[in-house]
Amino acid sequence: MSTHHSHPDIFKRLKRADGHLRGIIEMIEAGRPCLDLAQQLHAVESAVREAKKVLIHDHLDHCLDAAVDATPAEARASIAEFKAITKYL
Repeated sequence: MSTHHSHPDIFKRLKRADGHLRGIIEMIEAGRPCLDLAQQLHAVESAVREAKKVLIHDHLDHCLDAAVDATPAEARASIAEFKAITKYL
């Protein structure tokens, strides 16, 4: 498994989003108003979207750096991985 410098930050973001999501489930069980639920769901979506963005940008930087200093075969593999992850942007 490849760990990048952004992974600890992404982990924190996702743990926070997980806590919010659990809170939303409790809010639903408690019969909270839909507006409150929608606001919290929006916050979770934003947190996950930002975590994904940080992860992908960090990985793209890593792939590009690896491709520059690589053998032709390694460069092709890095570029293929680069292309594969961009579908999640």
